[in-house]
Amino acid sequence: MYADAATIRRILTASGDTWAVVGLSTNEHRAAYGVARVLQRLGKRVVPVHPKAETVHGEQGYASLADVPFPVDVVDVFVNSELAGAVADEAVAIGAKAVWYQLGVVDEDAYARTRAAGLDMVMDRCPAIELQSLG
Repeated sequence: MYADAATIRRILTASGDTWAVVGLSTNEHRAAYGVARVLQRLGKRVVPVHPKAETVHGEQGYASLADVPFPVDVVDVFVNSELAGAVADEAVAIGAKAVWYQLGVVDEDAYARTRAAGLDMVMDRCPAIELQSLG
């Protein structure tokens, strides 16, 4: 319901290679850490976005999307659904091309706003899983 195969493929292959991963920290036990590593292995530049602005996987972290000093193509969201809408709005504000909400993250109002702003969006999916199915 929240993503069709064409949108998933477009985000993963044609939206650009700079992915801001919101919620990415140095905590190796969190899903964001592993997914970011998979994205890096597949040639994506991973930009950690977390209030602590930690360096993760060799990439400088930033406290917010607005603090990232270069263009971001895709915003990958690892925060709970209550906070995710604000992140989608920030993604629109910085000119991202797409927003990806991770497994369990759903905000239908944010989805409508983001799509209306012209961005691709996927909710409740994991790019690391979807990349495997691209073949």
